[in-house]
Amino acid sequence: MRILFCINTFGLAGAEKALISLLKKISKDDEALEIDVFVLTSQGELSKELPGNTRLLNKEYSCESVFTNRGRKLLTKKVLRSFFAGGNGFRLLPYMISNFADMIKAKRILSDKLVWRLLSDSAERFDEEYDLAVAYIEGGATYYVADHVKAKCKAAFVHIDYLRSGYTRKLDLDAYEKFDRIFTVGDESYEKFREFYPEHKDKCRIFHNITDPEEVREKSFMEGGFDDDFRGERLLTVGRLNPQKAFDVAIDAMALIKKENLNVRWYVLGEGEERKKLEKKISELGLKDDFILLGTKENPYPYMRQCSIYVHATRFEGKSIAIQEAQLLGKCVLASDCSGNREQIENEKDGLLCDLEPEAIKNAVVRLCGDKALVEKLSENVSKKNIICNEDLKYIYELF
Repeated sequence: MRILFCINTFGLAGAEKALISLLKKISKDDEALEIDVFVLTSQGELSKELPGNTRLLNKEYSCESVFTNRGRKLLTKKVLRSFFAGGNGFRLLPYMISNFADMIKAKRILSDKLVWRLLSDSAERFDEEYDLAVAYIEGGATYYVADHVKAKCKAAFVHIDYLRSGYTRKLDLDAYEKFDRIFTVGDESYEKFREFYPEHKDKCRIFHNITDPEEVREKSFMEGGFDDDFRGERLLTVGRLNPQKAFDVAIDAMALIKKENLNVRWYVLGEGEERKKLEKKISELGLKDDFILLGTKENPYPYMRQCSIYVHATRFEGKSIAIQEAQLLGKCVLASDCSGNREQIENEKDGLLCDLEPEAIKNAVVRLCGDKALVEKLSENVSKKNIICNEDLKYIYELF
């Protein structure tokens, strides 16, 4: 059985980590499977975590993160080469101009959405026909598998709230017509995708992210974690520094928390295009010692285990791997009441949900920091919760 998985990048992020867990699970269950992986950008530090019986197809590959200076330069060079390769850029120019104009009208410029088809159409091609080809994320990987991979069966994964993600039917160009199955990672992402593409509702299934609880717990006790001498309450968030994760709101909330004279620090693990903007805001509000951007960490789990409260105040989600991992470690989670988050947390029972507003986040943090019994109750309840949904693997095996 020949299977291909395609993904946009392979950095330290939720979808990529979920793919690693999925590959480890299915390759362990059936060692006869021949599994290939193709990374559209040919970049990402997580490729070294691939199981030994999988093959990375990229002829040229860099383990450099797309968020480092060198990584950004490599990605820019790849985009420029893609534009001029075989006249792809000139052929796609009307597509890019039209979609860019739509973004201007919507007052939401999403440059990555514009280049995914460019990267897809200029990427390496492979002659063999696969039994199953899987686009493990929306955008470029989906376009590539739809248009440029030969397979008897094709499946696509959707990890986001499609209505709020910035994707449009014009950007997708009927890519989902070419898939036999479409998997969404949560209940709300399932409903939102079916609303966006009602004609494909019969193809849709819910396939929750695969996580290895033993690995998460084991890695949480490895060397690492906070190395400062802070003795107060540590808040932690793990996520890319992009608009979806709403760190601008979190910084405003931290400014309000500081006015309450609480001994609290907020730490963030992650990188992204908004780092400079966020650093400027942190400096302007005098929060350099209070809201700390730690960058990406290969092993975030010691930080999760050591933090007082895990906070995930985002604008929208498909279904957060970070929340799932924090819950596996028995952490009290405070999250914004948005798609994805609310299906992982039962408010006041195993976590708290609040509005995505600085005042609401501040009030929730003040409440948790002042009520240790509540934190203990929420942590105890989340420790009893059934978080793992490996039974959804049946949908992949059905395709086999």
